[in-house]
Amino acid sequence: MSSDVHVHSWPCSYYLDVEKRWVPGKLTLTPHSLKFSADRTEEVLVGLPLSSITEIRKEASLFLFSAITILEKGQAKHWFSSLRPSRNVVFNIIEHFWRELLLSQPGTAANTTSPMSRGQELMGLMATSQRRMEDTAKVLHHQGEQLDSVMRGLEKMESDLDVADRLLTELETPSWWPFSYKLWKTPAEAKSKEVVSEAACEPFGKDRVVIRVPAVVSQRTESHSKPGKLTVLVSGLEIHDSSLLLLHRFEREDVDDIKVHSPYEVSIRQRFIGKPDVAYRVISAKMPEVIPILEVQFSKKIELLGDALVLRSRGRASPAESSCSLGHAASRLMGFISPQELPTGGPEGEQLQLQKNWPLLSEGEAQELTQILSKLKGLALDTEAELERQDEALDGITGAVDRATLTVDKQNRRMRKLM
Repeated sequence: MSSDVHVHSWPCSYYLDVEKRWVPGKLTLTPHSLKFSADRTEEVLVGLPLSSITEIRKEASLFLFSAITILEKGQAKHWFSSLRPSRNVVFNIIEHFWRELLLSQPGTAANTTSPMSRGQELMGLMATSQRRMEDTAKVLHHQGEQLDSVMRGLEKMESDLDVADRLLTELETPSWWPFSYKLWKTPAEAKSKEVVSEAACEPFGKDRVVIRVPAVVSQRTESHSKPGKLTVLVSGLEIHDSSLLLLHRFEREDVDDIKVHSPYEVSIRQRFIGKPDVAYRVISAKMPEVIPILEVQFSKKIELLGDALVLRSRGRASPAESSCSLGHAASRLMGFISPQELPTGGPEGEQLQLQKNWPLLSEGEAQELTQILSKLKGLALDTEAELERQDEALDGITGAVDRATLTVDKQNRRMRKLM
């Protein structure tokens, strides 16, 4: 994720200690830095990485104006006041990204000075692909369980239609007919129906958690932002506060639209007739991990806006380049291409010539890549088998629905004759 993407911006004032005055401007937060630019000159007066922040506080300037103070390594202190929409909102968002950066990347400063090796980059790409595949497999598994539940419901419907057919036959039979039969269900039959009914009503892993991330959530207006958590379930979404108290649950079919305003901010809405809509705005440092899952679960309801569209276009170009490198790396691992066989003419030859100077993968990295590729192959085969099973289930559901429709039409005609 590019570090120049703006997470959020707020109008505020910064205390310029050199001139002993407050300067109006704009405070901008990116995933890895915080900067303040003056309004008139648009000069960046403050630019500090989040990894260099040691403490964030809420204080009062001159015992009157509420402010946020940020302590930097080396005991440098920065004052920000006149924050809009409120000091609490700005504090919660900045503290969230600062805290998540420290928790997820404790060695950020060291990592910026020492670039990742080629093997580490490849393992990162493969590990990300494996996580995405696992998330997709979970959603696909839940979809299969829903199809199985529908099939069980159709089987129960066919059983009920058989009972209705017997009842209609009894009503159509004259009372003096000696070959009439009782339609009461035997105890064993009634018990089997109850078992089927209970089985059809069981939850099929709907509350299984796909991913849960800390976030800053707000309802209606931005001034009500507060720390919380976003939970993506197989069957929907849940919004919790910092104490894990459920604020709202969005069932999968009740979500009307999800708008991705940036790679770190989304809004979720559920419409109602005759009363206000339920809408939540969620900002999280781990939102880039959540958005691909939302795209799988809510493919027809999600909309990318602004920076999210730009990043998607960048993301599409990047995997193509990485796949080329991945292909050459895999070929080297399998021994199909040796450095002496690489061509040197043309643009491709220059690129491959550069690859000759790159260090080969270590034995440990090669083994780890082999394990990840084996897991991906297994996931792909399981996904293919599940898709084939669901195709057969859909064919069965289609046939069962057609039979049930014909039976209902036939029984309706028989009932009209009895009336």
